[in-house]
Amino acid sequence: MDANRARASLRGWGGVATMAVLCALALAFVLLLPCTQRVTPEPGRAGQRVATGAQARADGCTDAGAHERTLPPAGADGPTIEAIRARTGAKRKLVVGVDQNSYRWGYRNPNTEGARLEGFDIDLAHRIAEDILGDRNAVQFKAIPTSRRIPAIQDGRVDMVVRTMTITCDRLRQVAFSAPYFRTGQQVLAPKSSPVTGYDGSLAGKKVCTATGSTAYAKLDADRKTGRLPRSTDLSTTVPNQLDCLVRLQLGEVDAVVTDGALAASQAAQDPTVELKGEAFTTEYYGVAMKKDADDLVRRVNRVLVDYSANGWQKSYDEWLSATLGRDPAASKPPAPRYLRGD
Repeated sequence: MDANRARASLRGWGGVATMAVLCALALAFVLLLPCTQRVTPEPGRAGQRVATGAQARADGCTDAGAHERTLPPAGADGPTIEAIRARTGAKRKLVVGVDQNSYRWGYRNPNTEGARLEGFDIDLAHRIAEDILGDRNAVQFKAIPTSRRIPAIQDGRVDMVVRTMTITCDRLRQVAFSAPYFRTGQQVLAPKSSPVTGYDGSLAGKKVCTATGSTAYAKLDADRKTGRLPRSTDLSTTVPNQLDCLVRLQLGEVDAVVTDGALAASQAAQDPTVELKGEAFTTEYYGVAMKKDADDLVRRVNRVLVDYSANGWQKSYDEWLSATLGRDPAASKPPAPRYLRGD
């Protein structure tokens, strides 16, 4: 029932009594909702345990724990991997959806021969291709916009997406994810001269740019409805690729950009007139996305990530991200992976 209509129809002492009954029923319903709680040792803090609780959706998924809903690592081949290996000639490659405009993540370096794709995500894609096909260069990169990542997987145009893609419950209903390979959070990017101070009341009346289909837009839209974000904040500007937001900001068409802090830091490195405003206001994890039924590929990628975390992740971070995110990767490296049980 709409809250305003409910209040309008409940007047006088009779209405108060009726409302009391409704409140009691609502409270009972809330208490009966399923709630998940995990007690997990926090990496790097021996002996300390952190308990986190969040209301579960009907399928038991919570965004806070979505990054733990993946299959345990395994090295056995299955139908998906066998199909990839069965490709012949020039087509015998792992097809990976990536970005080509995210500086230091997946971008074409104009100063290299052939404008080679480089970045943190690109390194990981090469590592996966090396494990599956025995050749790190046996990978075909397909540039896809933010809003087309899931359709590209579902339509079979790519085997996987390695493109700063946050693991969420809604996305898990459409694709499968690996364990997380990076931790970040949403932040505000604005001109240094801007009165915007962060994710707060300073965004009132401001025009904010986000990428279509991004977690940034979903978060801002939800927060504006609940009042955490000023209702006068204009969210009408959405773009296919995140870098387009930086262009809009440079042209003065928007007042601020909201995106993952890891991406925002790279954009600030490209344009010294802008900067991050305030702290990150979410915690998010990037994962490799694959088809829902590609269990063997998911398990294989998770095995690669276990090895990569110990040997390769730090080197790639130092090369591509330390200049923008700092030399200490502690805030960016995800916690020790947890997997679904009973598989």
